[in-house]
Amino acid sequence: MWEDDTLMSHPANGTDMDADISQSTVRGQAQAPPSKSYTHRAILAAGYAEAATVTDPLVSADTRATMRAVEAFGGHVEHDETANALEIDGFGGTPSVPDDVIDCANSGTTIRLVTAAASLADGLTVLTGDDSLRSRPHGPLLRAIDQLGGRAESTRDNGQAPLVVGGPIFGGTTAIPGDVSSQFITALLMAGATTDAGIDIALQTELKSAPYVDITLEVMDDFGVSARQTKRGFSVAGHQTYDPSGGEYNVPGDFSSISYLLAAGALAGDDAVTVTSAYPSAQGDQAIVDILASMGAAIDWQRDDGEITVHSSSLEGIEVSVENTPDLLPTIAVLGAVADGTTTITNAEHVRYKETDRVTAMAEELTKMGASVEETQETLTIHGGETELTGATVDGRADHRIIMSLAVAGLVADGTTTIQGAEHVDVSFPDFFDVLAGLGADAERA
Repeated sequence: MWEDDTLMSHPANGTDMDADISQSTVRGQAQAPPSKSYTHRAILAAGYAEAATVTDPLVSADTRATMRAVEAFGGHVEHDETANALEIDGFGGTPSVPDDVIDCANSGTTIRLVTAAASLADGLTVLTGDDSLRSRPHGPLLRAIDQLGGRAESTRDNGQAPLVVGGPIFGGTTAIPGDVSSQFITALLMAGATTDAGIDIALQTELKSAPYVDITLEVMDDFGVSARQTKRGFSVAGHQTYDPSGGEYNVPGDFSSISYLLAAGALAGDDAVTVTSAYPSAQGDQAIVDILASMGAAIDWQRDDGEITVHSSSLEGIEVSVENTPDLLPTIAVLGAVADGTTTITNAEHVRYKETDRVTAMAEELTKMGASVEETQETLTIHGGETELTGATVDGRADHRIIMSLAVAGLVADGTTTIQGAEHVDVSFPDFFDVLAGLGADAERA
């Protein structure tokens, strides 16, 4: 099975860890971690294939959940640490009925993508996860699978996990809202390519987080599978085969994670901070570069070299929509707390349905640190001109993005900030605190 047995554990759910961040400065160079979004899709695409190698993957708590799901469907995954690659023998587009329940841990991407994969199996699959995952909505995806002739139910009849999914579906037409999660569309497109008839998806509402579907289309194309946007939604033809060129797929750097390093440089740099492996891609969170520039940061992106350099800068508050970049809300909130004037983050309601309600989480935790913050259902407003950040004990909410953004706030807060539950950075950026310390930050874990 696994070349590295540690992949079978759940580090993010293991020993509790706090992190102490004291006011300090950063400088130097750091490499961006691989993209979590691309890694998830590449692992599952390789699962749909006969075999494929995924190079430079993010091996984290979330992506381990997707690896386990591929194995549950009859695939085989080996982590070659020397080559920094995942060698995946897939299930060839026809998943087996799992021997046991698939535990998706805290990974919302895993459970949604795997729910659609389960609808291809000739039998029933049960999917569940931790307390947080079992509170997240899946109803629209379940209804879409029903419309396609599969069986998809929530055991508690509330659209939340545990889920029971069965098939096989043969494709067809379905309608789904686009404002709950773009992952529903990703799941259906990836599974639809292996069905007999393909799948046509009609969007019932405007699509939120659209760049994440662009990522899906990009990964599918790299695996030799064609899907497209239509006037009504999206469409993927059936009878397609996942087979990347040369049998390999390389994962790009992750701009969601890059955002914390760039924010640290803009707020606490005593010289330049340079982030490498930052090549252009379909990631919506590339917007962090333009957002920092709009706030007045001295930032330069050498796209061909994949390097972004940022210097400490006086920032001004702005109004910014996170309709297509929900994962940037925590980072922008911290930037707004330090910037002069007011920063208003709009179109944020869907950010409430992540690992935690990130709108309320950032409002409450930044308030503990002395920020002046207001929230409505769809907005978060931070009055930076009325804010002096002070070290405090804050709750990471078992959410990697809350933890990392609060760590950046701790760099410029007076005194020491203690972040509870800091072990959950393992979800997307396991080495985050080591990287931060490597840039000179006063960061300690206990």
